[in-house]
Amino acid sequence: MHIVFVTGTAGSGKSLLTGSLKRWYLSRGEEAIAVNLDPGVLALPYEPDVDVRLKVNLQDVMEDYGLGPNGALILAADLVATKLGGIQEEIDSYAAEYAIVDTPGQTELFAFRESGEYIVKELGADTKSLFFLFDPMLATTPVNFLSIALLSASVGLRMRLPKISVLTKTDIAKEGAMRVMEWSRDARVFEDALVATKDSDQYSLYADVFRSLRKLAFGADVYPVSSTTLDGFVALVGEVARIARGGEEFTD
Repeated sequence: MHIVFVTGTAGSGKSLLTGSLKRWYLSRGEEAIAVNLDPGVLALPYEPDVDVRLKVNLQDVMEDYGLGPNGALILAADLVATKLGGIQEEIDSYAAEYAIVDTPGQTELFAFRESGEYIVKELGADTKSLFFLFDPMLATTPVNFLSIALLSASVGLRMRLPKISVLTKTDIAKEGAMRVMEWSRDARVFEDALVATKDSDQYSLYADVFRSLRKLAFGADVYPVSSTTLDGFVALVGEVARIARGGEEFTD
């Protein structure tokens, strides 16, 4: 089994991509399941095969511990780690080729707490990979884009898994998606955009940070996709297959 952990900023399309990717695999005769690890989500655009809300309920956590929504979310994220044995059993019972894991909407709850790192490390699978989703509707300025790129790098460093950068919403934010692709692939284009902004007085700092990210191979491969039209899925799934199968090519 190969596990894909889907991470990214709130609203970047993690749940929609999780459901669409599962359907993609199933439509091509490959066994895949969707795993929801967000105990606080109210509605999902897919039917989870494994749902942590059945083990850790946010409303129950609020009532049992006398916490507000924010405090309960933090505690609930940690409580999920204590249920990992049961989650593993459920995942294994499907004997699927792929498990797509939808992580909490608040990336920091999963990526920067010890419980999230523990889950990624201890959840058993033959191979694992990590998606980080870039939202073109959020990366509207060079500085916003750079901030998200830094977050992506931080999540990758924390989780220590092969990371795939995924640009979502290409069907509804075409101009923004094209801009992000240009910035990620060509440092000169990004630096020119920096100069044209009001933050140009901080040009040297931002440019140095971006160049450092480039040295870490950021931008070499950003996969633009639409979870609605499924554009870009062939290339994305091919990269997952490369990681999962040691370079075996994927054919549509």
